Amino acid sequence: MTQGVAVVTGASSGIGAATARRLAAEGFTVVAAARRIDRLEALATETGAVPVRCDVTSDTDVTALADVVSGLDAPLTVLVNNAGGAFGADPVEQADVEQWRAMYEINVVGTVRVTRALLPLLVASGAGTIVMMGSTAGFVTYEGGGGYTAAKHAEKAVADTLRLELSGRPVRVIDISPGMVRTDEFAVKRFGGDADKAAAVYEGVAEPLVADDIADVVAFAVTRPHHVNIDRLVIRPLAQAAQHKVHRIK
Repeated sequence: MTQGVAVVTGASSGIGAATARRLAAEGFTVVAAARRIDRLEALATETGAVPVRCDVTSDTDVTALADVVSGLDAPLTVLVNNAGGAFGADPVEQADVEQWRAMYEINVVGTVRVTRALLPLLVASGAGTIVMMGSTAGFVTYEGGGGYTAAKHAEKAVADTLRLELSGRPVRVIDISPGMVRTDEFAVKRFGGDADKAAAVYEGVAEPLVADDIADVVAFAVTRPHHVNIDRLVIRPLAQAAQHKVHRIK
């Protein structure tokens, strides 16, 4: 039996791909959306997901995504706003404004664009859930993280505002805020492809979180009875006591 349709953005790798796999296993008809259609097609072969090429910064792409979802036989019950990313780690006084703009466009405006397009379908299902893939960077700032923390603080504000505005309508808003998660691409992209800098982020950390850990939490949250709204879940590895406190094995 299907649990309805679940749309996952940023589904071509990392947390998005892991979430698409897990929700498919939970019985959802998964629509996997991302820019890299070749990866989505491989994911579709593996899981039965519906692949849709979609850049969340494009009105045209997001409209096309909504058209695909509205044409499916099952109702849209879950939207996982996972598309996002970090670019650069420069201090504010040396900020690359275009990197800041890109982070805001993807993490914040892209999330709003997709949510706005799919919200009518979520309401119509009578049991909708929106998952915002936030970050502990949405609560605490750190040196070199100004652009990313600004974007994630803003994304958290969108989630909190949306929950208030949807009060009385059948749509939950859940904010999942991971700490240190090691994926194949996140840190590498942040440092412009420098694999050594990316590896240094996790150096000495025995067990950082991995994408499947976050997918597991998403699946738990969206499969609770619909009257149960898990407003926010903060997930860190045991080694990360706080944003600035990480136990590293020397």
